[in-house]
Amino acid sequence: MSSVKHFVQGGDFLIEEITAESVFTPEDCTDEHRMIAGTARQFISREIHPYMKRLEEGDFPFVAEKMKKAGELGLLGHSVPEKYGGLGLDKMSKGIVGEALGNASGYSVAHSNHTCIATLPITYFGTKQQKEKYLPKLASGEYLGAYCLTEPEAGSDALAAQTTAVLNESETHYILNGTKIYITNASFADTFIVYAKVDSRHFTAFIVEKDFPGLSIGPEESKMGIKGSSTCSVSMEDCEVPIENVIGEIGKGHLIALNVLNLGRFNLGFATLGAAKYSFQLALEHSTERKQFKKSISEFGATKEKVAQMAARLYATESLLYRTAGHVESALGEHEDSSDFKAVAKAMNEHALESAICKIVGSETLDYVVDEALQLHGGAGFIKEYPVEMAYRDSRINRIFEGTNEINRLLIPGAFFKKVAKDFLDTRTIVERAQHSLHNGVFKKQTGELSELKQALALFKDLHLVCAGLAFFKYGTSVKNEQETLMKLADLAIAIYSTESVILRTEKASERNHKQKLAYTYVEQTALEVQHAVIPMLSELLVGEERTKTLGQVSLLLAAYHWPDSVERKRKIADFYSEQKRYQS
Repeated sequence: MSSVKHFVQGGDFLIEEITAESVFTPEDCTDEHRMIAGTARQFISREIHPYMKRLEEGDFPFVAEKMKKAGELGLLGHSVPEKYGGLGLDKMSKGIVGEALGNASGYSVAHSNHTCIATLPITYFGTKQQKEKYLPKLASGEYLGAYCLTEPEAGSDALAAQTTAVLNESETHYILNGTKIYITNASFADTFIVYAKVDSRHFTAFIVEKDFPGLSIGPEESKMGIKGSSTCSVSMEDCEVPIENVIGEIGKGHLIALNVLNLGRFNLGFATLGAAKYSFQLALEHSTERKQFKKSISEFGATKEKVAQMAARLYATESLLYRTAGHVESALGEHEDSSDFKAVAKAMNEHALESAICKIVGSETLDYVVDEALQLHGGAGFIKEYPVEMAYRDSRINRIFEGTNEINRLLIPGAFFKKVAKDFLDTRTIVERAQHSLHNGVFKKQTGELSELKQALALFKDLHLVCAGLAFFKYGTSVKNEQETLMKLADLAIAIYSTESVILRTEKASERNHKQKLAYTYVEQTALEVQHAVIPMLSELLVGEERTKTLGQVSLLLAAYHWPDSVERKRKIADFYSEQKRYQS
């Protein structure tokens, strides 16, 4: 297990100064981390990549066979405690495996779904008997799992589920009735984590086995992408579930569903990072080999700018994901075999905000990178013979998985406003101090090699405090209904977390030259995105002369974070990656 300490509370990055020593970075990985990563990469290259055609054709028995093979190698049991047949590894290992497996289309989805949301409810909330019965089989691959939450009328609003559970007369079984849709792994799963309302009121989690009377699996959905992932409906018609298969407490299923989804979001971020790195590699290989006007595409300035921007986003995504892994491990590492479900739920929720950011940034970075990768392929990118075509289709689902990116964005400002509502923060003083900084340029003076980047981060944080404070002063507790503002506040919080992660990682690194180029390139682009989020907010929240003055001042301040060496710096970044033909930081 890891020795990461819990230095940082969830959401603190918005209001506190975070030190480099308190974050985990890819460079902090141990030999054990590198070993599990190597095992996962070797498995994918040998067992999955040569058979991508079978995946695309929907050969689900083959997928199940390969998952069992992964179980033999320990790749299904990294997050299962050793006493229950797993490896008991830390959350960094969980992320590392997710990243290594992320470039294998539908297989990646099937594997990640099994190890995360289909297993972790039992790991963290199951009884001792449930853990002893199911976890060894889930870790080995003898059992494969699925997670059943979504219903025809309950998508983002998961607690609106209509599946019911009624205790039978002999009080030995709950009788479940209802239908779950879009269930990953459904056709070959042995266990299903099912959520139903006991007596139509009490939202509760159950372990349902495939052979329980009354359970049936619908036909495969015909999907745009991830075709190697089984997706079916799961119906229960008077399905008999033993009372000992209730997970946690009756009526407390929301604590399991919503908190396990936090880990699902964290895990999805890593999977999308792996897919994005793969797409980047495809772009590099094609652009260096393809010649136009008597030279390779990679030599053109327009290509170099694309490559540099992709690399910078990958660097930022990687930085914030590994940082979050350290935070999640520090909060949750002690609870893998706890019977204090309330404490487990609290620990799982500690970094819900950061986990939502992982999901959003990972999925949107993948969409950005794979879109640019296809563009650099030209017409070839539209042809199925080229792997980037499949990667492009596969990427789209990730902005919908584990709660849409819109839902996840709306979650992010909630942490700040909850603290404000409970008077945990001296909101007016904080906002007034931030406003003073904006109007007078009186930021805390940053020094050192990365001082310009730190100054940009200080500005981003002040802008967030001003915008969030003004929104709270204008709308009060009803700010929760102002979704247009909340979405932009979320974008600003994401910019802060990713920028800070980049700076702290670069500051902590022993070899900074290349990382510093990536950091400056990322902050340049982020300053533009911050402006895009902040100007409409301030325009809505301020009036009169104050509005005019503030809009002009903010635009001027943000314009300072585009440096004169931008073009040359990006060309050097691109040349580095064109030579490497793969992402490395």
